[in-house]
Amino acid sequence: MSYSITDRAQVLAEALPYIQKYSGKTVVVKYGGNAMISEQLRQAVISDIVLLSLVGIHVVVVHGGGPEISEMLGKIGKQSVFLDGLRCTDGETMDIVQQVLCGKVNKDLVGLINHKGGRAVGLCGLDDGLLQASQLDEKYGLVGQVDQVNPQPVLDCISNGYLPVVATVAQGNDGNAAYNVNADTAAAKLAVALKAVKLLLLTDVRGLLTDPHDENTLIPAVRASEIPGLVKDGVIQGGMIPKIDCAVEAVRSGVHSAVILDGRIPHSILIELLSDAGIGTMLTL
Repeated sequence: MSYSITDRAQVLAEALPYIQKYSGKTVVVKYGGNAMISEQLRQAVISDIVLLSLVGIHVVVVHGGGPEISEMLGKIGKQSVFLDGLRCTDGETMDIVQQVLCGKVNKDLVGLINHKGGRAVGLCGLDDGLLQASQLDEKYGLVGQVDQVNPQPVLDCISNGYLPVVATVAQGNDGNAAYNVNADTAAAKLAVALKAVKLLLLTDVRGLLTDPHDENTLIPAVRASEIPGLVKDGVIQGGMIPKIDCAVEAVRSGVHSAVILDGRIPHSILIELLSDAGIGTMLTL
């Protein structure tokens, strides 16, 4: 489909009230899944983030890096082990997690954003106790649950005009130096601490679907009070349950809305934030 100059002008005009709505506000984007693996999608996500930053929206990026961690573990001959959807993390694996997330993945993202014209700074949960955690359960090893967030390092970046990019390795509160923490959980906790207006959780699915095999059955909006019923009916199941739990916790703790967003769609962030359409499932109180 071709678009006329008038059509393109209409798209820009439609974005104006949303830019005004979010300008000066904080939006937390959890970046992961296929959007990190596909080069085309990666470029689209980075462009979206830079554009939002340039129009005055305070974007904070929280990222995982599961495929990169698994790849590095494979190079040293170590098999990735998962239990209940979590990576079992012994001491050697934790060393790799820290090196990959806080090092290569984080700095690659920072470099991409800066190359596109943004002003990004890389952080991890160890910086000034940004993310503080204790052991979730011994059976998972060095996997942590976030107990406390110190948002000051992120706020300092924002106040100085920088775009924070946060790797989800947390400072240990209970004797261990560092923990591997779930990126969705970290993003939700950070969104609350920053008093963000919106949390975007990029995923590899369309959103919440009444029929998981039919992407045309998207549920565009849902209230937190409706979630238990959807779980009981089997609409929310498997790996979507912890993601939704993070979103529910965020909105119940002050974040205006949380969106389960399909990271497979190019420029899904812009479509969700700056258009009338909206393409994910938005969760509110």
